[in-house]
Amino acid sequence: MTAQAVQREDLAVVIGLEVHVQLETDTKIFCGCSTDVADAEPNTHTCPVCLGLPGALPVLNEAAVESAVKVGKAIDADIPEETTFHRKNYFYPDLPKGFQITQYDAPVCQDGELDVQVDGERRTVGIQRAHLEEDPGSLQHEGGSIDRADYTLVNYNRAGVPLMEIVTDPDFRGAEEVRAFLAKLEEVLEYLGVFDSQRDGSLRIDANLSVVPADEVGENGEISDEALESANRTEVKNISSHKGAEKALAYEATRQKNSIKRGREIEQETRHWDEGRGVTVSMRSKEEEKDYRYFREADLPPLRVSDWKQKLDIPELPDARRERFRDEYDLSEEAASKLTSTKQVADFYEDVAGEYDPDLAATWVADNLLGELNYRDMEITDVEGRLDEFMHLIELVADDEITTKNAEEVVLREMLDEGEGPETVIDREGLGKADEGAVEGAVEEAIDENPDAVEDYHAGEGGALNFLVGQVMQKTGGSADPGSVNQLLRERLDE
Repeated sequence: MTAQAVQREDLAVVIGLEVHVQLETDTKIFCGCSTDVADAEPNTHTCPVCLGLPGALPVLNEAAVESAVKVGKAIDADIPEETTFHRKNYFYPDLPKGFQITQYDAPVCQDGELDVQVDGERRTVGIQRAHLEEDPGSLQHEGGSIDRADYTLVNYNRAGVPLMEIVTDPDFRGAEEVRAFLAKLEEVLEYLGVFDSQRDGSLRIDANLSVVPADEVGENGEISDEALESANRTEVKNISSHKGAEKALAYEATRQKNSIKRGREIEQETRHWDEGRGVTVSMRSKEEEKDYRYFREADLPPLRVSDWKQKLDIPELPDARRERFRDEYDLSEEAASKLTSTKQVADFYEDVAGEYDPDLAATWVADNLLGELNYRDMEITDVEGRLDEFMHLIELVADDEITTKNAEEVVLREMLDEGEGPETVIDREGLGKADEGAVEGAVEEAIDENPDAVEDYHAGEGGALNFLVGQVMQKTGGSADPGSVNQLLRERLDE
């Protein structure tokens, strides 16, 4: 395909992902060193095994294997009778052994799939494989980004942390589709309890991107192997977030399209995503499989886990829970989606719905609580231990002890900002609901003090009643129920 021919055609993007997921285990995959390295001093969570010292032998972490099998069940993958580990040989400063223990031609999970919503339509993304491997260490570039640093430090605390690499088919036709898939994948992994998105570096993405003539892509997005093989691709590495993936791949797609339309060849290379500058930067020519010189890891025997697929249970996954929320609690699609966005949110909602009307619980959790948490850049996990306080606030509203307005706009916000219980906020702010006599007195005062508004009401001015309601609420310090005030005013004015 010549550059001149390409210039007369539209171009389509083809993307496949390699997603590296840190599995949530207490110790590393081949040794007993702790994986809790977030705030540790550099190079303090290491041992002869994860440093690759002579004579040190790896021992496989059973918890990491269980996590991999659970992922395989969740993505409906084949789990073969026997899997093996290999050595992937390459030199890099953060790889202390000079090779990485990984899986090559016999991964623990093969031929899976994951359904994802893209622009309101359900799409199935093929997953070629998901395999276990160890993490390298980490590099800290001082004085700038990778291509501008004054010098680089290496920290081996991460070396040996268990990873699962999930490799998709080239099923994505745009950066926004990649972001939707990553959000869904992370959601499933968190429901399985094998992944913690709050861990630094827990999700890292490498993406392979090619640009092909649009007429090579079928109506359902399929593309021939010949078209894929004829297009040079770039690998974009070191992407660490959903948003970062969307930005990096949108940039790289534009870069490649512009290059092709100008008659330039696309180099098959590895590029680094520089998030600070918003560009991809060439790192090196793309390695081929033969460059890694794979061979069997002689220190680890074959792994047989096919029967674990029947023995290991997995929890209710997000799609199933979303459907159950719609059916069992009669929730809208939007509310069910919000309330199952994470397993922690779904658990929190079900605790509240077990005590109160499901619709009321949905309003308080999906709209009020999540809205305030999002505004404060907080997570539901920040208030999980305060479930009883939150339910007590709902109870105070249900028992007519405080107005809904004050509960939402004052008490809930101060509970989150100050860490106080609802009773403390109510007492301090004087938000106890006004008694009937006080409200009636405030209604009489509002009518007597605003004859023009009364006249406008009788003339049919719709805003007059709202004005008077506001006056009563001001006189009662917001402690009167607006609906009751509205009714009292109408009765008094219509006499």
